Amino acid sequence: MTPGAGPRLALSLLAWLIALTLAHAAPAPTSDRQIPPDVRQQVLVMVRMPPEHAHPDSDYGGSYGDALARSARRRIASELARRNGLKLVNGWPMPLVGVECFVLAVPEGRSPEDVAAALSREPDVAWSEPMRLFKAQGEARAPNDPLFAVQPATREWRLAQLHEAATGRNVRVAVIDSLIERNHPDLMGQVAIAQDFVIGQPRTPEQHGTAVAGIIAAVADNGVGVAGIAPGARLMALRACWQLEAGAARGPSTVCDSLSLAKALDFAISHDAQVINLSLAGPSDLLLAKLIDLAQSRRITVVGAYDKDMAGGGFPASHPGVVAVADESWGAPPRGVYSAPGSDVPTTTPGGHWSFVNGSSFAAAHVSGLYALLRERRRPPSASLVLVSTAPGGGAIDACATILQRAQPCDCPCSSTRGSSTIVNR
Repeated sequence: MTPGAGPRLALSLLAWLIALTLAHAAPAPTSDRQIPPDVRQQVLVMVRMPPEHAHPDSDYGGSYGDALARSARRRIASELARRNGLKLVNGWPMPLVGVECFVLAVPEGRSPEDVAAALSREPDVAWSEPMRLFKAQGEARAPNDPLFAVQPATREWRLAQLHEAATGRNVRVAVIDSLIERNHPDLMGQVAIAQDFVIGQPRTPEQHGTAVAGIIAAVADNGVGVAGIAPGARLMALRACWQLEAGAARGPSTVCDSLSLAKALDFAISHDAQVINLSLAGPSDLLLAKLIDLAQSRRITVVGAYDKDMAGGGFPASHPGVVAVADESWGAPPRGVYSAPGSDVPTTTPGGHWSFVNGSSFAAAHVSGLYALLRERRRPPSASLVLVSTAPGGGAIDACATILQRAQPCDCPCSSTRGSSTIVNR
C-alpha cells in the first residue's frame, strides 16, 4: 500500500457512507400519488353569498351558516350543472371573499375554459374559472460532495448573528405546501396547527413541504440536523399540495390545485397568519388573487417562488405585492424579484432524515423565515417591514442589515459585503 493510501481509503469509505445515507433520505413516494385525471376537467363556480361572521373548519360538511341559505346556493349550483350538462362534485364556502365555491365536472371533449366563460355570465355567479394546477419550484438531491453540510445562510446571511438579534419567536408562518413530517427530529414542536385540504391522496409525510418547513423553522441548538432561519416561529402546516409518483411522465414532483390552495389561504387568513409561504407557481387565478389581496390588506406578508420558465415568473410571484424570490445561483434576478440561497441547501426530509435541495422554492422559504425575524423585531404589527437589497425592489438581500438597520442603520456589523444596499419598504 502506498504512503497515504490508508487515510485516503478511509475518507473514500466515509464519503460513500454519507452519500448512501443522503440517497435514502427521501423515500420514494407511493405509486398511487398521481394527478387525478378529472382535475383537468373541472371548473370552479363562485356563487355569491352574504357576509358571514363564522369560519368553516377543515371538516366543513354542511354546518356552516344558515342552512336554508346554504341549501339555496347548492340548489343554484345543481341547477347550473343540470342545465349545462355538468356534474356537481362538492362545495366550499369562502366567506372572506363573499362566495361559496362549487366544483363542477366537465365531460371529456368539452373545454373547461369555454364552460367557465359561459357560467360566468349566469346572474347568480360572481365568476367561474377552470380548476388550475400549480407546481412546486424545487427538487431534492444528494450533493456531489457528500461531506458538504454547510448551510448557505450560515455564510451568506450570518445566521448565528441573526439569531442573536431575533429567532422569529411566536411569529405565525403558514406553509402552504405538501404534507409536512411534524415528528421529524428537527421539526418536533415547531408546528402549532396542521390541516389537510387535499382530497383523495395518502396522508403520509412528503418531501417538498417537509424541506420548506425545515428551512424556515428547524429547531436550533438541538445537536442534530440544521437550524431554521426562524427557529422560534410557529408553523401552520397547511397541506394543499401532494407528491407525485416517482418518475411520473414529465410531471413535476409536487402539484397543487386551485381549490386546495384557496382553502389553505382562506384558513391561513382566518387564523391570523403573519407570513404565508407559497413555494409554487402556476397560471393566474382570480380566486387565489382575491384571497392574496385580502391577506395583504390585513398586513400578512405573502412570499412566492419565481419560476424562470413562466411569463412574469408565474403566479403568485407575479401578483402585485407578493414578495417574489428566485434562486440566487441563477444570477441577477429580473427587476422586482429578490434572490436568496436556493442551491445545495441542507434541510429536513421525511423519515427523520436530511438532504440537499435546490430551487426557488427553497429560496422563498429563506425569505419567509427572514420576514418572521422582521416580524419579531418590528412591533406593533402595523410597523413597516423593510428589506435591504442590492437593487430597488429586488436583488440580493442583505439579511443582517435588514434585521439590524434600526439598531445600527449605518454600520450593520454582520452585513453582507456583496455590494451596496438599497432600503425597500414592504
